[in-house]
Amino acid sequence: MINLIYLTVLLPLLGFLINGLIGRKIKNEKVIGIIGSGTVGIAFVIIILAFIETLALPVENRSNTVELFTWISAAGLNIKFAYLVDQLSLTMSLIVTGVGFLIHVYSIGYMHGDKGFWRFFAYLNLFIFAMMNLVLGDNFVVLFLGWEGVGLCSYLLIGFWYDRKFEKGTTSQAAKKAFVVNRIGDFGFLLGMFLIYFTFDSLNFKEVFSRAESFPVAELTFGLIALFLFIGAAGKSAQIPLFVWLPDAMAGPTPVSALIHAATMVTAGVYMVSRASIIFASAPAVMMIVAVIGLVTAIMAASIGLVQNDIKKVLAYSTISQLGYMFLAAGVGAFSASIFHLMTHAFFKALLFLGAGSVIHGMHEEQNIQKYGGLKKYMPKTYLTFFIATLAISGVPGLSGFFSKDEILWSAYANGGFVFWLIGAITAMLTAFYMFRLVSLTFYSKERFDHHHVHPHESPAVMTVPLMILAFLSVVGGYIGIPKVFSGEHGNLFEGWLEPIYAPALAKLATFGSHSHLEEILLMAVSVAAALSAIYFSLYVYTKKLQIAENVSIKFKGIYYLLWNKYFVDEVYEAAVVEPIQKGSEKLLWKIFDVKIIDGLANGVASLVESGSGIIRKIQTGITQFYAVVMMAGIAFALLWLILSL
Repeated sequence: MINLIYLTVLLPLLGFLINGLIGRKIKNEKVIGIIGSGTVGIAFVIIILAFIETLALPVENRSNTVELFTWISAAGLNIKFAYLVDQLSLTMSLIVTGVGFLIHVYSIGYMHGDKGFWRFFAYLNLFIFAMMNLVLGDNFVVLFLGWEGVGLCSYLLIGFWYDRKFEKGTTSQAAKKAFVVNRIGDFGFLLGMFLIYFTFDSLNFKEVFSRAESFPVAELTFGLIALFLFIGAAGKSAQIPLFVWLPDAMAGPTPVSALIHAATMVTAGVYMVSRASIIFASAPAVMMIVAVIGLVTAIMAASIGLVQNDIKKVLAYSTISQLGYMFLAAGVGAFSASIFHLMTHAFFKALLFLGAGSVIHGMHEEQNIQKYGGLKKYMPKTYLTFFIATLAISGVPGLSGFFSKDEILWSAYANGGFVFWLIGAITAMLTAFYMFRLVSLTFYSKERFDHHHVHPHESPAVMTVPLMILAFLSVVGGYIGIPKVFSGEHGNLFEGWLEPIYAPALAKLATFGSHSHLEEILLMAVSVAAALSAIYFSLYVYTKKLQIAENVSIKFKGIYYLLWNKYFVDEVYEAAVVEPIQKGSEKLLWKIFDVKIIDGLANGVASLVESGSGIIRKIQTGITQFYAVVMMAGIAFALLWLILSL
């Protein structure tokens, strides 16, 4: 199946072409849904078979390249359209197609009756096509093709309901914001690719990474390459300062939030940093930047999530925070822990978003959690699965999020120091608090909705079955990454699976010092105790003593106001960047350069021609005698000129 890996890319493209070209004429939603979901489902099966085939190979033979054709061949630049099938790309492909398939199935129910049903599935399939190119690409150019493709699909899907509005304007404006902010990051990514080619004379992963190990390259060069690549990653994965697009992206349909803005696309930056681990390992200063930005993003987004009332906005800031965790892990050299959390996060965050979609569906599009309450009895399946996902993201022992978060916190302590661990643990505690605030205000406490206009109800099976599958994965998904302190001689299976990918980078880093298992267990116990305390306090406050929360918001109104307005980052960008560009474009580029210079030059030439034509036109009198006189004068002048020139 390894040699047929290209089918996992072509099948979603086929689904896009069928639904995109003739979907409007297919009146049956089930047919459209089966085409869209089926192509991704078959791709998932092929990936599973390729995974099994790879697992049976010796470790040294688990990296294979499937070449399709030569894409670019000019002036020494040779780019093949090829796919790399190894441990990392297979892991990412399983996540993209597996979670993607469940979200496609869920969308059949969620988007039922929508006038753009066929268009929605066409866009989803196009996204899977682009994402598979991104994670399977054998070189930076194919990766970048997928990178830009998912950016396009994000724009199309965020603005899918182009005739709707949200709190900051129209969905089209939210889509445009995402597109523009990502272009900033993409510019950095392009600069990194240019510098990689100039330094290593190649853009092929295997060639670049092997030369990065052996070539005598200055640390400054490695630092610039890593920094440019990280700028691209920060844009795609919504890290400071390029995180502002993700909360507004919630204007799109909820399955979009689950697929693109939780499980797959926003993790592309984490994947890219992990794929280029040897480059980052060769730039320790940039590694520290990655870790610090990830840590600051994690705690900043978590603090904003404490006060949000839109159910999808809470999850959006949670996503930004969890992505920060992943970059923290990558920044301290724990690349496998970063990908491990990427995987577990895909399970429970996709479940949380789909659960939120089920609630919104049952509450007739209401998204304010202050207008929920008591929904547990109306939506038992949604509640149970949502509760499991909340336990997982809170790091409760036994669930997937516990294993991946503990791995990151331990790596942060071992490689970054106590301060890194402390801030990470505080972030985990805040996560547990605001997530159970969300659960309390949604499913517990008193009913706060209008029974005359809102009639809560459970979602159909086509929506709840994917929730159950994701809930199962949220429970068991972490057991392939049991920490060495518990797994003994068997070790961390997930880390062992990815070890060949990161071995060169880890050899350069030589990170983990000698720390005892007792230290790890004690730190684990403290972080778990902090999370459980936050869960208890959140449930106590928001189900029994809501007045406490109100008193705190009044007593600390300055902090509350700061968090409610998201640290005024959007306002600062608006004042410092957007408005100056708009006003400068209007006053300088439009009114002066465009109107006076460009238009003035064009109009001036026209006026000159018109004036000259007016003068010449006056000699066109229509009198034959006048023309004869002019002709004779011309002949006389010519003869005189010839005589004088002899």
